[in-house]
Amino acid sequence: MIILTDIEGTTSSISFVKDVLFPYARRELPRFVHLHGAEPEVRQWLDTVATDLGGACQDDVIVEALQGWIDQDRKHTALKALQGLLWAQGYRNGDYAAHVYPDAATALRRWHRAGRRLAVYSSGSVGAQKLFFAHSEAGDLTTLFDAYFDTETGGKREATSYARIAAALECSPDGLLFLSDVVEELDAAREAGLRTVLVDRREDYPQPRTGEATHGHARIERFDQLEPV
Repeated sequence: MIILTDIEGTTSSISFVKDVLFPYARRELPRFVHLHGAEPEVRQWLDTVATDLGGACQDDVIVEALQGWIDQDRKHTALKALQGLLWAQGYRNGDYAAHVYPDAATALRRWHRAGRRLAVYSSGSVGAQKLFFAHSEAGDLTTLFDAYFDTETGGKREATSYARIAAALECSPDGLLFLSDVVEELDAAREAGLRTVLVDRREDYPQPRTGEATHGHARIERFDQLEPV
């Protein structure tokens, strides 16, 4: 059984992304684009945003649109890629370390030692995911994971995305267990044939989601309740 996990609200607190990473990206975006906007790795994503806005745009217009998308928590691949580049700067500077729940870090290490294959599927870019786990409060966790997937694979509420992940991992869908705090994502994963578990942490969801609210998914509040896997 391969364990596929979400990050925000699952391995880690929602508040870290909302209260630390998003404000940092919003604040630093104008300076970052001014300094690095001509670099190919950055320019390609700025041009993608310009196209979505209807054509050629000045960089200040693109930045303003991106800041609006940050405020809306829009799941746009270009935004996620640019945020990943910005967050890399913050991690390198030691401005923050990524939050990971202690029970999640302990379980991930235990499962890895036991020979379980682990993978990540998050709306944040693959680059941002790797930075997150490389600079976590629990240390460098990147070596625990065999693969990382983001929205370039497809939307997290689309069953086809999970079928693509299973194919990429060369396993049958029922050989994948998906952990997430979002019921609609779990619904899509189940439609694709994956096993699913709702992670319903009290720190992120003070009102427990039980009964019909789980949509029939198994429910845990901590990773150490997921035994055996």
